Formats: sequence, C-alpha cells, structure tokens
Amino acid sequence: MTRLNRTIKRWPAWVALILVVAAFLAVGATRASGPSTPQERAEELQKQVACPTCSGESVYESQATASQNIKGRIRVLVDQGQLGDDEIIGQIETAYGARVLLVPKASGFDALVWVLPVAALVCAAAGLAFTFRRWKREAADDHDPTDDDRELVASALRSDSESPPDERDP
Repeated sequence: MTRLNRTIKRWPAWVALILVVAAFLAVGATRASGPSTPQERAEELQKQVACPTCSGESVYESQATASQNIKGRIRVLVDQGQLGDDEIIGQIETAYGARVLLVPKASGFDALVWVLPVAALVCAAAGLAFTFRRWKREAADDHDPTDDDRELVASALRSDSESPPDERDP
C-alpha cells in the first residue's frame, strides 16, 4: 500500500512539470517583441531571408545584386505598411521559393522542426526516470537470503570440500 501512496504522490509533480514546460513553450512561441521602427522591422525581415545566390548568407549581410533587390522589395513593403511580417516573407517565398527562408515557419509541417527535438528530449527524460524508478523498486524487492538459502549453500560447500581432489573442478 505504501508503494501505491508514493506513486500517487509523485504523479502531480510530473504533471505540474509537464504543464510548466508546455506553458513556457507556448509563451516563447507566441511572444512578439517586434521592432519599434520601420527600418528595424525591415532589417529583421532581411535577416530571415537567405540570399538566393550566396551560400549561407542572409539578405541583410549579402551585397549580391539579388540580395539588394530583395532588400529593396522588403523596404517598399514595410514602408507601405499594409502587410504583416508573415505576409511579406510569404511574398518573398512565393517569388524565390522556400529555399530562401532561413528560419522555418512556426506552423504546419515546418513546426515539427521546432517541436520534435523538444518532444524527444522530454520523452527521453521521462523514459529514464521511469527506468531508474523501476530499477530502484526491483533493487528494493531483493531480500536478504533466508535460513534455507544459507543451509543450501553451506551443504554445497561441505560436499565440495569432502569430495576427493580428482573429482573437484579445477
């Protein structure tokens, strides 16, 4: 009965931990502390778009002609003020393809890129916790030898010492 009580007492702690982690992930994913000026907004968008002709550079860093064109397009769209950040990135993606996105989308199938590593880490930690708890419980179930066990070992040792030397195992 005490084992059941301990198990029941531990579950709320695990549920609370999972809820706290989920809350932090939700807040982190939806938090928007955006830029304060149109220039900063355009720069942030330029940092999210890869140069279509360069290798590993964002449009913000690149000096290539294609990057300059994308920078100009982003500035115009930001200055117009009619589209949100996602819509501007969507227009650039439509024009140049998904390969220009440096940061995967946080929705749909692309969200798995962000969620799967965290989910795998949580599952691995939970699996280890359950395994260690089971090992601890199994170790606690091991009992000291009984008097019958001790007598059996003693008789085996006596019979081994009483047998002739050529019958013993080397």
